[in-house]
Amino acid sequence: MRRLPPLSALRAFEAAARHGSFKCAANELSVTPTAISHQIRSLEEHTGLQLFVRQVRQVRLTEAGAQLYPVLQEGFDAFEAVLGRLTQAGRKEKVTISATNAFTAKWLIPRVAGFHALHPGIDLQLHASDEAVNLADHTFDIALRYGRGPYPGLATEIMFADEYAPLVNPMLGVSSIAALQSVPLIHFEWKKDDPRNPTWEKWFAQAGLPWNPSLGQLRYSDEGHASQAAVAGQGIALLSLTLMKDEIAAGHLVQPFGPAIPGHAYHLAMRAGQPPSAGIRAAADWLRSAAGMEVTAPGRAGGK
Repeated sequence: MRRLPPLSALRAFEAAARHGSFKCAANELSVTPTAISHQIRSLEEHTGLQLFVRQVRQVRLTEAGAQLYPVLQEGFDAFEAVLGRLTQAGRKEKVTISATNAFTAKWLIPRVAGFHALHPGIDLQLHASDEAVNLADHTFDIALRYGRGPYPGLATEIMFADEYAPLVNPMLGVSSIAALQSVPLIHFEWKKDDPRNPTWEKWFAQAGLPWNPSLGQLRYSDEGHASQAAVAGQGIALLSLTLMKDEIAAGHLVQPFGPAIPGHAYHLAMRAGQPPSAGIRAAADWLRSAAGMEVTAPGRAGGK
């Protein structure tokens, strides 16, 4: 049977010896300096040894205290290291990715299960917003920015460029450009004005056709709603081939004719000037891999 002093007394002694001060030890252990003094007095009585020479503004280890201190310090350091490993093993690292509402719904969410299968020890969280988030506050770890850039203060790289093309439910039987005169054109409002935003007017110019604003039109405030309207057969929508890839593959939408016009680029953005954690690196590599598998030649009919 071990005849050891109380652990609280040993902790008080180790902290006081490390700081050379009862007051600093008290602050670390969230007790009063008087409590530290009582714990050390108790330890001295238990061992029959004087461990400190008490001076006016500081304390100094005696020869006995100097021999005891490194043994206790090494023991407490070992306890902390082992407990840290044990608790960390059961704790998942949280990584938060922020992206636009449309990209989150159409591109990220269908792929999350694949990420969890690869990295079960990472708690991946998605944040959907059309407003740019501030990575500097450490609430978010990765942002997927859609635009031309640049993005000052961030480490960015282009994941892939986007394209827009006419997409329609195959049940409408649209097969030629002539259908644009009779089938409603579905529009959506871009959140930010940019002269480079892909629009029906630009598509008509690229196709060599006169733009007629009086053509039958349906307007939505959100790109996701416009895509849903197209799937529902309400008309022809000019939509992202990146975001509509799964709908095209499933046959819910088809691209009956070209051309495809350039959209913006998706940028992978992280905090600059500091190395990412293992979890953030894993999430970034997963995004790069998923994006790389879907890159095809620009302008290809049928989408990416």
